[in-house]
Amino acid sequence: MKRRDFLAMTGAASLSSIASKLAAAPVADSKPSPKAPRRKGKSVAGLTVPPMDKIRVGFIGVGARGSGHVEQMLVLEGVEVKAICDLYEDWAKNSAKKVVEAGQPEPTLYIGDPLAFKKMHDRDDIDIVVISTPWEWHVPMAVDAMKKGKHVFLEVPAALTVDECWELVDTAEATQRHCMMMENVNYGREELMVLNLCRQGILGELLHGEAAYIHDLREQMHEVERGTGSWRTYHYMKTNGNLYPTHGLGPVAQYMNINRGDRLDTLSSMSTNSRVRAMYAKEKFPPDHKWNKGRFVCGDLNTTIARTVLGKTLMIQWDEQLPRPYTRHNLVQGTRGVWGGFPGRTVIEGRTESTHSWTQGDKLKAIYDEFDHPLFRKQGELAVKMGGHGGMDFLMLWRIVYCLRNGEPLDQDVYDAATWSVITPLSAWSVAHRGEMIEVPDFTRGEWKTMKPLGIVDPKV
Repeated sequence: MKRRDFLAMTGAASLSSIASKLAAAPVADSKPSPKAPRRKGKSVAGLTVPPMDKIRVGFIGVGARGSGHVEQMLVLEGVEVKAICDLYEDWAKNSAKKVVEAGQPEPTLYIGDPLAFKKMHDRDDIDIVVISTPWEWHVPMAVDAMKKGKHVFLEVPAALTVDECWELVDTAEATQRHCMMMENVNYGREELMVLNLCRQGILGELLHGEAAYIHDLREQMHEVERGTGSWRTYHYMKTNGNLYPTHGLGPVAQYMNINRGDRLDTLSSMSTNSRVRAMYAKEKFPPDHKWNKGRFVCGDLNTTIARTVLGKTLMIQWDEQLPRPYTRHNLVQGTRGVWGGFPGRTVIEGRTESTHSWTQGDKLKAIYDEFDHPLFRKQGELAVKMGGHGGMDFLMLWRIVYCLRNGEPLDQDVYDAATWSVITPLSAWSVAHRGEMIEVPDFTRGEWKTMKPLGIVDPKV
């Protein structure tokens, strides 16, 4: 569906019907080109902006995810919530109430109209926009915000197609605005500690990583008219590939310096048969229910294998329906050792007892004591207290605000957002073509060769 048709449709359709129509659109059969379009601005690698004494925020989408962002932003020094935009009045008013209870003036509400975000973006008293909406809205909202001078922080995945990924990159470069996908998992205690292990060379030269998002989300299908399941379920009827790659991939990509010294080169993807969502719909919903009238095409488990330009390999998996405990894998293998997550465990030559059995459980305390990330050492106690997936949500928002107020570059940029998100359309194409290998676009346009790896930041607090 072309962007102009999408925007025209949104003016008269409800959110759930929009999602239904989008899901009915077939995946393009033409092979996505790895060729980079002509740059329309200049690079935003390492982008910094003048320090902001006050960070004036507008929120789009304050449902299950966005409402949490509002509450946590309100406890951060220097943040002012100016506006809230949502399709549903009660959700918007609930978050506005939290703002007032925090001692701030009541924010302006933009409600009911799917395109109300455009009016919010027209304001000149908003510095950043936080987008927590259904996936198909991310790019239209982010692009409009950047073109109107706002920095953008959007939920995962950032984009759904290769063209959308380029649109985010091109717009960020043309406007010189931050466009960060809020990959919260990069701020988990384990992930930060493993990043420190990798940066200090404890695991040796990194050769292989394993990332996943395996999470049984079938219960979301009961959110029929409103909520995550009301729009996300349609995507399982449209796309057969890795629908949600970034939670597992983000941290592993940072360990392995993807886009900062190396980059993804090629990938190949395969999916199992699609079985469990149709079974669940048949068991839990009436025969004439819309979930039983549609056809689920997503394989129950997708496996994508990627190789970098410098010869590292990655396995990226996705499964949101099979009965299986949650895992992101979070595995990185080097020449001197390995770390694996869920549960956390390690083997390090010269440090752990054996290379043939895992060191795990209480025996990991010494590893954490030595290699806990400075960011977690300084803000971890507060982050855990504030909550949000064990504190990673709060730590992510704290770090965003810290960087903006101190004029420092963000830990993630638009090139990361595009690279981590593009796994979805590329995996879908590869699955549709019997696992055929496909090239991954270089969203940095060659700058990965000179971009510095993310360092172990030690904020001054």
